[in-house]
Order: sequence, then structure tokens, then C-alpha cells
Amino acid sequence: MQEGTSTQGREQVILIHGIWFRGQIMLPLAARLQKHGFETHCFSYPSVTASPAENADALYTFAQSLRARRLHFVAHSLGGIVVLNLFHRHSQIPPGRVVLLGTPVQGSLSAQRLQALPFGDLMLGRSVEQGLLGDVPAWQGGRDLGMIAGTVGFGLGSLLGRMPEVNDGAVLVSETELPGLTDRLCLPTTHTGMLLSSRVAYQVAFFLKNGHFSM
Repeated sequence: MQEGTSTQGREQVILIHGIWFRGQIMLPLAARLQKHGFETHCFSYPSVTASPAENADALYTFAQSLRARRLHFVAHSLGGIVVLNLFHRHSQIPPGRVVLLGTPVQGSLSAQRLQALPFGDLMLGRSVEQGLLGDVPAWQGGRDLGMIAGTVGFGLGSLLGRMPEVNDGAVLVSETELPGLTDRLCLPTTHTGMLLSSRVAYQVAFFLKNGHFSM
């Protein structure tokens, strides 16, 4: 469930992947955050066969096992919905900050289109339960929360049909709007490309250290 390094004294970060992936997809971003002085842990969860709420409970257990004094969360796409469920369901979480990357907190048009296709229900599984189709728990984490949205519209969403607004190829920028955000930033990247972007990594690290993005 964990991929990363452990260096005593560093602030800790849990990275949470999106649908259809495992924790290893977050390793490039984790490596860049390590260079900024953070200890990183990549959390894996069954994105289709368990609900976001169930995965949030598993994330809570994992977070508690770290015994961190200060703990940040960085989550991509569906992983951000898991984090919202985490703070909705649990309160005893160490202080820290949260950055969401391309998380469709308002529901996903791409998921709606995929669900309408043959085998769409099978591909999405239980990720739609207070998840990718909407009805996501409100943010109530009581800590700094940042959102990075991508604006390069190339990806799965564009293959499912014309995207009506600025998007990252899978998620509309408007789908990342969330009441309670401390700061929000749009960058020229695709949905998956943001995990490989040095610019995104810099902004994530800056937010974790300062509580806002650098621009």
C-alpha cells in the first residue's frame, strides 16, 4: 500500500492516485516532492471495486499508521474525492495541508458519458457512489485546501465526445470548483500529464509549505 522513502524529521505527504491506477503512478510526483524536503507515501486502493467512502476508511487507517506529527495529502482525480470522504468521515487526522489535482468535485461529464456506453458501468464500478457522478461530500477539513486544474484538452474525455468548456482532456475546469478552497490554479497540462509536470510539482510543494500557490 506504500511506495516511498522514510526520513526522520521531514513533514510527511500521502499521495493518492485516480481511477484505474495504483500508487506507483504517483512516484514521479513523489520523487519531486522529496527534493523539496518532504517524506512521501503513495497510497494504493481499489478504485473500482470499493466505494470512495470505503477507500477513505482504508486511507485513514494508513494515515494513522504513519504516526505523523504533520501530514499533508496530495490527490489526483478520483483520489481527491477519496480525500473529501476521508475528512467527512474522520476527524482525528494530524494537521497539514491538502492539494487536489484535477478532481471533478462537481461530478464528471466524462464519467457520465462513459457510463452510458456498453461496459461503462463495469469500468466505473463503485467509483460513482458519492464520487465521479456527483454528490461528493462537502469540504469540511478545517485546513488549507488547494486545487490545480489542467487546461490542455487532450485525453479520454475528448474521445468520448466534444468537451463543452476548457478542460484537461478528462475533467472540465468548472468541475474542479469547490466551496472552501483556499487557493486555485489553472496550468497548461493534461489530466494525467500533471503527474509528470515539474511545474505542477513545484506548485504543490509551494502550497504545502505556504498555504497558497506561488502565482
